Amino acid sequence: MMPEIGLFALVLALLVAVVQAVLPLVGAHCGVAPWMRVARPAALLQCALCLLAFGVLATCFLRGDFSVLYVAANSHSTLPAIYRFTAVWGGHEGSMLLWQTLLSVWGAAVALLSARLPRDYVARVLAVLGALSIGMLVFLLWLSNPFARLSPAAPEGRDLNPLLQDPGMVAHPPFLYMGYVGFSVAFAFGLAALLSGRLDAAWARWSRPWTLAAWSFLTLGILLGSAWAYGVLGWGGWWFWDPVENASLMPWLVGTALIHSLVVTDRRGAFRSWTVLLAIAAFSLSLLGTFLVRSGVLTSVHAFAVDPGRGLYILSMMIAVVGGSLLLFAWRAPQVGLGGRFAALSRETLLLLNNVLLGVAALAVLLGTLYPLALDLLRGEKISVGPPYFEAVFMPMLVPALVLMGVGPLARWKRAPVPELRHQLRGALIASGACALALLALTGGRLSGWTPLAGFGVVLAAWCIGSALSHAHDRLRTTGEGGLGRRARRQPAGWWGMLAAHAGLGVFVLGATLATGFEQRQEAALAVGEAVVLDGVRFQFESLDPVAGPNHDSVRATFRAGEATLHPEKRVFRADGTALSQPAIDVGWRRDLFVVLADPVGDGRWHVRLHVKPFMAWIWAGVALMAIGGLLAMVDRRLRMPRHERDPASSHPAAPTPSAAAPGRARPPGSAPAGVALPGGPALTREETA
Repeated sequence: MMPEIGLFALVLALLVAVVQAVLPLVGAHCGVAPWMRVARPAALLQCALCLLAFGVLATCFLRGDFSVLYVAANSHSTLPAIYRFTAVWGGHEGSMLLWQTLLSVWGAAVALLSARLPRDYVARVLAVLGALSIGMLVFLLWLSNPFARLSPAAPEGRDLNPLLQDPGMVAHPPFLYMGYVGFSVAFAFGLAALLSGRLDAAWARWSRPWTLAAWSFLTLGILLGSAWAYGVLGWGGWWFWDPVENASLMPWLVGTALIHSLVVTDRRGAFRSWTVLLAIAAFSLSLLGTFLVRSGVLTSVHAFAVDPGRGLYILSMMIAVVGGSLLLFAWRAPQVGLGGRFAALSRETLLLLNNVLLGVAALAVLLGTLYPLALDLLRGEKISVGPPYFEAVFMPMLVPALVLMGVGPLARWKRAPVPELRHQLRGALIASGACALALLALTGGRLSGWTPLAGFGVVLAAWCIGSALSHAHDRLRTTGEGGLGRRARRQPAGWWGMLAAHAGLGVFVLGATLATGFEQRQEAALAVGEAVVLDGVRFQFESLDPVAGPNHDSVRATFRAGEATLHPEKRVFRADGTALSQPAIDVGWRRDLFVVLADPVGDGRWHVRLHVKPFMAWIWAGVALMAIGGLLAMVDRRLRMPRHERDPASSHPAAPTPSAAAPGRARPPGSAPAGVALPGGPALTREETA
């Protein structure tokens, strides 16, 4: 009866989602408090039911219940327990159940952590999340039932895709989906603000920690997926511009723009329409990624569904969600107003330019991803859009965005005086130059074949790191009292998070530049006892031994490369006879040694692929540092405080304050008192904060 319990839990979750979507929304519109109070318990109950269904499916996999069609199609009795659990999301139905379960978890988190928000606003947010759950639960019950029975039960399962039998698949999909689904919260907050007609700075402040959490999870998910591709697929790369990879990059780019736009809306009241539009776009691109991967229009190791009915449903749901939200935006946007004014040279302008660049970059990736699909659909022509296109259109957007990223934190809000900004930039350029020299000294003596493009990449990385260091030095030197340690402890977590994310992007750019530009690779046919020298490293083929795994048989090679010993394998899985090369990687902070045992070529020789990839670890470290920066910013206590209680620490010396306010003049709502510095900005007068 276990599968029936899981199915019944999904049916109940659908009924609860209907109540969650309808009653609180009507109650908020009509001012009926008891109906609004239904939102929180409904969200918690829906989460409990979805977790129950997910737990039942996981139990079916762990027990090897091959009377469940989905279990029989994605598991095997010899599959190790960790991969039997991973197989829960190794196919279409289970991955969609994971999607819905995480959506309910986000909804429950909003219900539990929103006690200080207005009741009608929370009711609208949870109603929007409930409506999204209705769409996903109907899809699960109608077209993608993970508990469908197989009669008679299969004597054995088909096994999990061997490429997915890797530790990376244990964490990659949950983190990636947490990011995808997490943007639904920012989407719901934006729609709730539109529905209520109060698209002011308050919704941006309430939405920021949720958006930062979703962005951080998505960053970690992309990191884990890229590391999985690098360590399992055997081609030695970390990003291929595959359409499925692009499906995660697009919402990440728009989410990055959304984070910065929320800051401006929160602190200055500007970008209100633009910010809510970015919230809609980020979640819409997450739905688009779900459509691409689950519809069968793509052929990829990541893509599961081949049923056109499923793809049509997801496409219809995406059109309904995106179209409905844009119609609501078009109705409410004219009533929003322009918000705070700012000069042509200000932090707001720089952030706006950066957002435009990120948006255009996302559109370029979207065009390159969808154009081949549209051409195939309309004209039946098969074309491939690969790295040359994306590098040609994406890099021109990335370079100015990186430059502006270093300038933005140095500029004042509202108006940045040119002499002051010139002084700030001088310090940033000096720090960046010192970083560039240090990086060149670190790599120049060990790498050959420097090109202008590689040198430019190192300079950009140095600018990202150096400008962050310069900003930190300037703020710690000029703000607060006491020693350096005391001033550092007094800085808000959000500021440290910003520095970590910006510096992490610089570390990533450095690693990507060096790993791509200075990789050495060679293919050879080697027998035991033979060796190849690559980039000064001698790869000695020492032995070849048979090894029996839990569900596969392997031929394991032993290579000695300098002081490292590597053991690449050629595995044959017993369930279906699939052969798979398992690379061996020796990871170091300066370089990775990468060996793939491909296929036998006769006479005791094997086709072997060898790579020396410099500074690969810096790629992973940079992305991880960005995610840590997002999490640090998320826990900033100022995001949980009313505006008038926030820490007024400024990133610049305080400007002169007026001695007295004009009599009888009221302070605008949400603005700072006269002469009080807004967080992260200069001290503003009453007229400026208006």
